[in-house]
Amino acid sequence: MSTHALAPAARPRLHPFRDSVTMLRRNLRRMLRYPSMTLTLVGMPVVFLLLFVYVFGGTLGAGLGGPTAGDSADGRSAYVDYVAPAIILMTVTSVIQGTAISVAMDLTEGIIARFRTMHIARAAVLTGHVLGSMIQTAIALAVVIGVALLVGFRPEAGPVEWLAVVGFLAVMTFALVWLAVALGQVSKSVESASNVLLPLVLLPFLGSGFVPTDSMPTGLRWFAEYQPFTPMIETLRDLLMDQPVGDNAWIALAWCAAIALGSYLWARRLFNREPAN
Repeated sequence: MSTHALAPAARPRLHPFRDSVTMLRRNLRRMLRYPSMTLTLVGMPVVFLLLFVYVFGGTLGAGLGGPTAGDSADGRSAYVDYVAPAIILMTVTSVIQGTAISVAMDLTEGIIARFRTMHIARAAVLTGHVLGSMIQTAIALAVVIGVALLVGFRPEAGPVEWLAVVGFLAVMTFALVWLAVALGQVSKSVESASNVLLPLVLLPFLGSGFVPTDSMPTGLRWFAEYQPFTPMIETLRDLLMDQPVGDNAWIALAWCAAIALGSYLWARRLFNREPAN
């Protein structure tokens, strides 16, 4: 009889890429299973776009310096070009609310606990949510930009600028999605997850999204100029209207990098923590 000790059974090797694709497929199927959520998340920025263009556009557009006073049609035309970048950013913040809700659903229904016991790459669970949300956001952005074009949005960007817009939106979405994944894990219920990202939806109103910051009172103007969404909106606006982006692009990218890194580390720590008994 051999005296050699029996080697322990080798555990199957993890396949993070394959597991991430599986989780992505799962989240895309969930998106198809709950189309009402997608329509609601996309519908909100469309409603804001129509509201601000057709109800407030004539008045607010007249204050931008382009149209003559009292010409509501010219004011509306000028204002849709001004407000469209803010609505595009609001589309991202609206859709990622669905990401927080999906993560909270997985936690409250026990799916995350089950995934923790399975032999899969833990990072794949969160990566599936992130990739699925980015695809959902891309679809929503295409819809909202299409509606903006229908109501009079006329960007002057060329092919290079459009590529820069797509890249910047991808970076911004990636950062904010990781934030939604983290906040979805700290939510105690699906209902609280639906509200946890509400401040992000409101921040464009407290920036340069709908009116220039120099028209605001001093305290509010200071906050508007230094909050993260203002350089993001200004970068989108300058790229879409083919204007020099200046320092706004670097400030916006720095904010995106800080949000992405901090949110990723936070989300991973939350996911790897031991569940409370």
